[in-house]
Amino acid sequence: MTKEELLKEKFPLFEKELVDYLAKEGTVKDFQEGEVLIRYGQFLRSAMLVLNGQIKVYRSDEDGNEIFLYFLDPGDSCAISMICGGQNQPGYLHAVASETTTVLSIPVDKMPEMMSRFKSWYSFVLTTYRDRFEELLEVLENVAFKSMDERLEFFLKKLARETGSKEIRMTHEQIAGDLGSSRVVISRLLKKMEEDGKVKLGRNTLEWLR
Repeated sequence: MTKEELLKEKFPLFEKELVDYLAKEGTVKDFQEGEVLIRYGQFLRSAMLVLNGQIKVYRSDEDGNEIFLYFLDPGDSCAISMICGGQNQPGYLHAVASETTTVLSIPVDKMPEMMSRFKSWYSFVLTTYRDRFEELLEVLENVAFKSMDERLEFFLKKLARETGSKEIRMTHEQIAGDLGSSRVVISRLLKKMEEDGKVKLGRNTLEWLR
C-alpha cells in the first residue's frame, strides 16, 4: 500500500490535504519485535504515527528501572514525541516494538505549520494528549491504590485485550519488570492465580483464562 492509502486506512479522520502533506513530509520506518524506537533521555527529532504493529511504552529512570505505561496501536501516536520534540527536550520514556511495526516519522519542525493549517491534525493532537493522560492516570491509580495481585490481574487482562490473544508470551522476569516488582513476587502471584483458575502457566508463556 502507498503512504496515502495507509494513512487513509489508519487515520480516517485526517483531511485529504493533511494526508497528502504527511505522505510528502513523512518517512516510513519499519521496526522488528524488540527493536527500540525511543530511548531514555533521547532528543526527539520526529513524531511517530503508528501504521501497523504495536509499541510498548515505558517510563524509565536514570538507573534503568522501568514501569509499563501503555500500548500504541495502529492509528495512535506518541504524545511525548510531539511535546519533547517540539520543545527540543529529551524524552523520559522508553518505547519498544512488541511485534513487527511500521510507523510514519514526521519531523517535529513541521508541527507548528500542521497545527495551524489542518483542523483534523489539531483535533488529533488534542485527542492524543487526552488519551495518553487518561492512561497515565490509570497507571497512577493502579500503583497508588491497588495491591500487586490486583495490578498483575489488571495487567494481564490489558495484555490479552490489546494483543487480541489470551496467550501471553512473557517470562515472569519480563512481567515483573513491566510492573516494577520482582520475579519471585510475580511467580508466587501467578502460581496462586493458576490455582484459582485464572491463568494456565507454561514455559515463558501463560494463558489468560478469564
